[in-house]
Amino acid sequence: MTGPKLPGRMVRRAVRTPRELARWLRALARREPRQAQEYISTHAGDWSLVADASPADAADILEAVGEEAAGELIADLDPDQAADLFEEVRDQLAAAILEELPETGAVQILAEMAPDEAADILAALDPEVSDRLLDASADEFSDEVRRLLGHHPESAGGLMTTDIASLPVGLSVGEAMERIRHLREEYEDLSYIYVVDDTEHLLGVVSFRDLVFRRPGDSLDQAMVQHPVAVEAATDRAVVAELVQRYHLFGIPVIDDEGRLLGMVTTDAVLEVVQEEASEDFAIAVGTTAEDSVHAPVRRSIRHRLPWIAFDVVVSSSVVFAISQFNDIITAFVVLAALMPLVARIGGDAGAQTLAVVIRGLATDDIQKGDRRRVLVRETTIGLVNGFVVGVLAGLLGYGLQTLHSGPDPLRVAAAVMFASWTNIVLAGLAGAAIPLGLKRLGFDPALGSNLFLTTATDLVGFAGFLAVATLLL
Repeated sequence: MTGPKLPGRMVRRAVRTPRELARWLRALARREPRQAQEYISTHAGDWSLVADASPADAADILEAVGEEAAGELIADLDPDQAADLFEEVRDQLAAAILEELPETGAVQILAEMAPDEAADILAALDPEVSDRLLDASADEFSDEVRRLLGHHPESAGGLMTTDIASLPVGLSVGEAMERIRHLREEYEDLSYIYVVDDTEHLLGVVSFRDLVFRRPGDSLDQAMVQHPVAVEAATDRAVVAELVQRYHLFGIPVIDDEGRLLGMVTTDAVLEVVQEEASEDFAIAVGTTAEDSVHAPVRRSIRHRLPWIAFDVVVSSSVVFAISQFNDIITAFVVLAALMPLVARIGGDAGAQTLAVVIRGLATDDIQKGDRRRVLVRETTIGLVNGFVVGVLAGLLGYGLQTLHSGPDPLRVAAAVMFASWTNIVLAGLAGAAIPLGLKRLGFDPALGSNLFLTTATDLVGFAGFLAVATLLL
């Protein structure tokens, strides 16, 4: 693959297909966004080829070059090309680009999108801007998007697409197949076809595969699965994801409180939910947000990260204060200064393991209200066993290290290290379980700063606790 500084003529010679060109431009945009933008500005035909051949790669290029440059690149594309890219980029970026475009251009792009995709982007805009764009859109499209915007974005209604195929009850399989041939032109996804009555109440679901292997004279009632798994529009997205994974569904129907079919949450939407939930939990646990990425503006990243780091300084001051109370023993026995990080480190590692297991359990609903005590006992028991084994190993290390220095009996040092390590691992396991469980009970996200609080607890016990034990034994 040609390097980023070669002229466009040489790039054309080396890059044989539009997909190869897309991958090359994506790599260039991630390394040198300005060079990528300059190349595209002088090779408009190449940019159009990339947008057609690989919208996902083109979306990555938009993410890399920034909002202002992305707006200029989108303006160079046809509305249908731009719509394909908007379905791939983050909703926040798509919304920012829409605000930079003339209203006519923005409305044309939205009109090329599926209503659910357009609703996700418009939800990220200021309500006034969103209303103005919808007022300028076609009535049918505008009404459909407004209905979708009426649902909470993290609910089944906020995730669903209304672009679904349905058939009336009472047809034969042969009649259903004939209807599906016509529906193929209107709907991209015909994995599931829902069966409804005259008032749109959901009665069943049938897969295209099942219809193919049925006799034409069979009734649709015989081919369909009656009373399929469904969710109401207000159902939380985590519940939707759990149901789809549990029953291995390609999609799940969304109904209103009277059982009328409203739409479907697709597997792609569920996958995005799972990925987003995992990203959010990981980011929140370390004190940032899912919006913070290597492509995010520096100011935004600073705004997300700085408050937690500053809060960490305040919280960690308790550790600093506790250690300062043992200056005399640290001065008398220098070997303790070398062993303190060991005790704190192993406690932090043990706590992080418990934290990950418990947060995952809460996220997947494996931990219910009645399981809290059992989880705490289980993790404490694991800490007792692991703490004893690791404590012995740490004690042996302390014994060997002390034999190289003059001072107290190496056995006393080993005992101090062993007991402190054992205690820290036990308490780390307890804290790793109790912190997310406590946050969940208080109504907060279990991952909210859990890592920060856990680190403070293990450092406090690892440093100050170890010095306290050493003071008693030495």
